[in-house]
Amino acid sequence: MATEETFNPKDPDYYINRELSWLSFNRRVLAEANDTTHPLLERVKFLAICGSNLDEFFMVRVSGLRHQVKDGIWKLPPDGIAPADLLWKIQLEVDELYRLYEETWSSSLLPALSAAGVSIVLFSQLTDDEKEAMHAYFHSTIYPILTPMAIDAARSFPFISNLSLNLAVVLGSADGRRYLARIKIPSLTFGRFIPVSSPGGGPPSRFILLEDLIAGHLGSLFPGMSVEGAYRFRVTRDAEIKVVIDDASDLLTAVEDSIECRRTGVPVRLEVDPATPPRLILLLSERLGLKESDVYGVSGFIGHNDLWQLHDLSRPDLLDEPFVPHITDPLAHEEDIFDLVRSRDTLFYHPYDSFIPIVRLFRQAAIDPDVLAIKITLYRIDKKSPIVDALMKARQHGKQVTVVLELKAKFDELNNITWARALEQEGVHVVYGHERLKVHAKVAMIVRREADGIYRYVHLSSGNYNTVTTRIYGDIGYLTADPDIGADATELFNHLTGYVERQEYRKLLVAPINLRQGILKRIEREIEHQRANQNGYIALKLNGLLDPEIISALYRASHEGVRMDLNVRGLCALRPGITGVSETIKVTSIVGRFLEHARIYHFHNGGDDEVLLGSSDMMQRNLRRRVEVLFPVRDPAIRSALVRIMRVHLSDNQKSWRLNADGSYDRIQQENTETACHSQDWLITNRGAWHGWKEREE
Repeated sequence: MATEETFNPKDPDYYINRELSWLSFNRRVLAEANDTTHPLLERVKFLAICGSNLDEFFMVRVSGLRHQVKDGIWKLPPDGIAPADLLWKIQLEVDELYRLYEETWSSSLLPALSAAGVSIVLFSQLTDDEKEAMHAYFHSTIYPILTPMAIDAARSFPFISNLSLNLAVVLGSADGRRYLARIKIPSLTFGRFIPVSSPGGGPPSRFILLEDLIAGHLGSLFPGMSVEGAYRFRVTRDAEIKVVIDDASDLLTAVEDSIECRRTGVPVRLEVDPATPPRLILLLSERLGLKESDVYGVSGFIGHNDLWQLHDLSRPDLLDEPFVPHITDPLAHEEDIFDLVRSRDTLFYHPYDSFIPIVRLFRQAAIDPDVLAIKITLYRIDKKSPIVDALMKARQHGKQVTVVLELKAKFDELNNITWARALEQEGVHVVYGHERLKVHAKVAMIVRREADGIYRYVHLSSGNYNTVTTRIYGDIGYLTADPDIGADATELFNHLTGYVERQEYRKLLVAPINLRQGILKRIEREIEHQRANQNGYIALKLNGLLDPEIISALYRASHEGVRMDLNVRGLCALRPGITGVSETIKVTSIVGRFLEHARIYHFHNGGDDEVLLGSSDMMQRNLRRRVEVLFPVRDPAIRSALVRIMRVHLSDNQKSWRLNADGSYDRIQQENTETACHSQDWLITNRGAWHGWKEREE
């Protein structure tokens, strides 16, 4: 318990470690894979997400910790856990995660899939006819591309590519000698799940794992030798890239050069079949430069990310029921969208609201003779992007088009480089982000000549200009012709493309310039309202809360009695419920059908509610190392709708978890006196209700 004399908002005991918080988030995702209220293939999807999440965790976060330990260059994080100690804690937690993954797959999902008519079988379980068909398929299709690689004194240890699945094959010769070989499983070429049969010409119902099929034909690969054992293993490599710009390179060239380093990055994890002989595990780990603590025995399925293949099966009965995103009436018709935006601000909550009006906006701007210029930031782009197509068409129609394209968007670098070159070939002015900062802000501006002057139409969002992710991410977009926001957007683009430095904006909060200070100022304002009128209140919806300065300010506000409801999807370093420190703070997390990606910042402000939206979380990387934007909602009806939406998210008692002071999470259970509230279902049912059209008309 903290008293006035002992209260120290920076005490390490008050902070949850970032990496342990992330692992806790992955447990919440795993819980969705075990939640039988989801359709079966959606549960499989959640286990696939768990796998890809854990892969990225090792490629980025664990590799970073290993570098810190190796180089001896580090300072204690806010929670006070040193990197070496943290790696040990991570190992224990990941071992438990692997156990839970296998339990979910083998004891829950596999039996359920079989009951639903989707069976994963072993080669030995095939019928004679199926074996014959699989023999033919193997020899005609798979055998020609396999390359068995011997491992012995005469040949160097083969390169094991990142996240590839492999078989380590132990062989015996007629003279009693033993040999070792490696076979890379070509899952990127064929997929992990090979169809065995399709009843009546319908979707496949029986599958065999590609590695099992190959293991069943090892005699064909090693004629004259006996196969004594075949063991799966998988290597994870450091995927962090360091962009180094010298006198001979630009940012694009430097990013291209750096991507190659990802393929050959230092190994950070070895996953093995627990049945693998200890001597073989030792040989593999030594050749890869890994310690015993970097080796994980994985029972059952290795490489859970490959389960996405099952989610793509043509079984709509095992998937979420689709719904049609809402299009607000004034935007559903072929009207002049610029007249609409000039008359009123418009809120979009994707995927409940359709992204089609935004695509229409860019397509109309591309051919409108009165549009003079389009400027936009792009971070993650779909591979067939109608937004990029519209930007190219705009250039063909003589518009001035500027794209700030972030080349350093992790794991999207190659896609972004491809788009950068395509845009440049059309004459678009492309700026490759910033050498030292990631441009993560989501801003677009259309400059149009009209009868009474030049207007600037601005779209701001928490999500990317990506028609794929707008169907699966919960993101908020906003269209406005507010002159102040238009002027701020102009100066922001000038800052990104030129040498313009600005320390203040009219309405925008921009990181790393004034965003942190703007949030701290508003927290302090709630403290003042609490002292004066006992009505201080803050509600935040965001993806991550890690910044120690922001957390310290929230602790001070709680110490003064300000009530806070924080809906933090993923990483949260704040410990709620500590007497005298954070007892007025409640932290919840929603994991459901859609990825909660929206950012909403609500400050009660003594009854004059202020709501901010935008791209930024409260994490050091967002506030210090990225260009981010938050903006105030000026429209009273939309502001009221957002406050209501926040209440719905905070009232969720079906898909929400509560964070405890010890860092653990408990699933929130509906009380007998409570009405059931599933926030994502509510948003589907009430899509379009938050646009404020009715309030304006009345």
